[in-house]
Amino acid sequence: MQAYLFENLESNKVKCHLCNHRCVMKAGRRGKCGVRENSSGVLNTLVYGRVIASHIDPIEKKPLFHVLPGSLSYSIATVGCNFKCRFCQNADIAQMPLDRPGTIMGDLVAPEAVVAAAVNGHCHSIAYTYTEPTVFFEFAYDTAKLAHAQNLLNIFVTNGYMSAEALDMISPYLHAANVDLKAFTEDYYRKLCGAKLKHVKNTLKHMKAKGVFVEVTTLIVPGLNDNVQELENLARFLADSLGPDTPWHISRFHPTYKLTDRGPTPVSTLQKARNIGIKAGLRYVYTGNVPGDEGECTFCHECGKTIIDRWGFQIKNLAVSKGCCQHCGAKVAGIWQHQVP
Repeated sequence: MQAYLFENLESNKVKCHLCNHRCVMKAGRRGKCGVRENSSGVLNTLVYGRVIASHIDPIEKKPLFHVLPGSLSYSIATVGCNFKCRFCQNADIAQMPLDRPGTIMGDLVAPEAVVAAAVNGHCHSIAYTYTEPTVFFEFAYDTAKLAHAQNLLNIFVTNGYMSAEALDMISPYLHAANVDLKAFTEDYYRKLCGAKLKHVKNTLKHMKAKGVFVEVTTLIVPGLNDNVQELENLARFLADSLGPDTPWHISRFHPTYKLTDRGPTPVSTLQKARNIGIKAGLRYVYTGNVPGDEGECTFCHECGKTIIDRWGFQIKNLAVSKGCCQHCGAKVAGIWQHQVP
């Protein structure tokens, strides 16, 4: 299928404008994502409808803690990614086109079938996740339009590297996103992800301006992005540029893929980072991959009482009514009712 958002250049070259790599491809070549190919001067997507993973997940797994808590989200992915993270948790599918050159796998599924499966599965949303949704943008876009018409929310779990043009195009149908802000130095992004931090920061601000509800996740890797100054800078950016209501998930690293030379993140490091976020003025800071930790729960920023009690992906108690704390009536940021805005 012909891709969206590209331009023709001389000598049958094309330039892709889907993400901020803005790859220029000669005829017969693919972009950094491995799933968009120049076919004689026309950019084609190789993954339209080729679903490699589809599951019904608790929305907390995304993680999204302030979007319809306790609901189910129909989650889909194709192969491919525009990042090359050395710690990729889904490398078997995300990095497949590059680790197994040219390999594109997945069952052909129509957007209508995805929406029907979500409805039949009693899901309140569709999450484009597991790999990077930007690289299967055309399929996500067509599905999101249909989902929107069926009163389903659309969610991107993303690295935040989509272009401004792509975000402008999808934003009328995109209700929420969890964006990985993987670190807060250009050196980290360049060496461990093959990308640039500045573009992710711009996407985060652009999403907020478009009215997309944003939650942010940072995977803390021991010795690489866990120093106090970097965490303080990151937390201040979230509070100042996105606002104090922005939920920040601080996740525990486990050795995987090409980054196996260090152990899991100490829980004390996650707790230290959470305190840094709270000190920076963020109202909702969470620790991830540590079931039972206090940082899994949501506390009211006004009265301090627990308003969402969690254990892992399970909601044990919910004290939010119509977006307000049931104890003191303070407004809690998020999407709390099952209706498309």
